[in-house]
Amino acid sequence: MLDGSSVAPPRDNGELVFEAPWQSRAFGVAADLVDSEHFTWNDFRHHLIDVIGEWEALEGGEQPEWDYYSCWLTALERIVNSLALLDLAEVDARAGLYAARPHGHDH
Repeated sequence: MLDGSSVAPPRDNGELVFEAPWQSRAFGVAADLVDSEHFTWNDFRHHLIDVIGEWEALEGGEQPEWDYYSCWLTALERIVNSLALLDLAEVDARAGLYAARPHGHDH
């Protein structure tokens, strides 16, 4: 998996650390797509390295606060888009439905 590399997910005592539910979901989606053989961890890792490199290359004033899982999500979106695993119109439609849900409904 991604253990031991500079792009490894945050851990505490060997356990993955997620600060918000969406982070564990993004991790789970990537893991499921790897398990389903849509791409490999190495393929995903290359996308993640690129995204982190882009963040590092930003000037201090343009650089948003560091957030590992925001980089993870961007890398996931890029690999899914590059492999055309989702229909973007369907993604937009579902995003609209999720955004319209009442406050406190996080799934």
